[in-house]
Amino acid sequence: MKNKAEGKVIISSAVTGAIHTPSMSPHLPVTPEEIISDSLAAAEAGAAILHLHARHPDGRPDQSPEGFAAFLPRIKQGTDAVINITTGGSPYMSVEERAGPAATFQPELASLNMGSMNFGLYPMLNRYKDFKHDWEREHLEGSKDLVFRNSFKDIEYVLETCYGNGTRFEFECYDTSHLYNLAHFADRGLVKAPFFVQSVFGLLGGIGGHHEDVLLCCQTNSNQSQFCGKDTNLCGKKLPPFSKSDGAVQFEIVAGVDVTFEVEVVVDGGVDGDEFLQTSLPTKSQHRTLSSSKRKVRVFRSVV
Repeated sequence: MKNKAEGKVIISSAVTGAIHTPSMSPHLPVTPEEIISDSLAAAEAGAAILHLHARHPDGRPDQSPEGFAAFLPRIKQGTDAVINITTGGSPYMSVEERAGPAATFQPELASLNMGSMNFGLYPMLNRYKDFKHDWEREHLEGSKDLVFRNSFKDIEYVLETCYGNGTRFEFECYDTSHLYNLAHFADRGLVKAPFFVQSVFGLLGGIGGHHEDVLLCCQTNSNQSQFCGKDTNLCGKKLPPFSKSDGAVQFEIVAGVDVTFEVEVVVDGGVDGDEFLQTSLPTKSQHRTLSSSKRKVRVFRSVV
């Protein structure tokens, strides 16, 4: 996917994250050496942004500055990719703990979750039965009674702690309400354009991963003139129709100056010939096809 305004695509790689546990894949980076190796490999492969989390030796999320210090210097020395340090950490952590590494290392970019939500990981217990570590099953089961807290006060705390260091934010929005929260902070002058919005689809507790969910998020972006603090909208123009491209149906919304927001709806097995979606207003039969559990959404994080 190319940005129509710039002719470029910006790839962000989250090499380990905090959701998946070690038993889910032998390829999940856990140790500092593994995180360094995979980060440098991602940058070499074309990633412009490295979204970084840390892990304890047994794979548990680690949001201590010491955990990040074990790999950050070598990654910075080995690549000129933009370093993005999470302030999401894990839903089980306090906001003070989560903001610690970004406050300590003052990166160019830090993630920022834009609203509280249920954060249901427990359905993965239906897919994974055997675990290397006791904490993994407890971690997943506990999410049935877990609210990932990101109150307005919490969001203000992260902004006040990190914005003055020159850090910009990747605003993580798991639902349309999070976009309205971002608009609220823009109205108050606590965040300023250009915005880097990462929309997340399909997590239990957030918006779904269907075509109409993606459209709704983008229409919400497009309808919010207050985002930019002037007589314009967040995305700068109306939604274009969908088009076929290399086994995917994609759309792209590009602002003149304020934001680039790209997503791609990916169909397992490729596009279903000429009958596949041609317009942003699908028929009921197309809707059912797109809503199949065999479909998935991949989000391209992008910045201006």
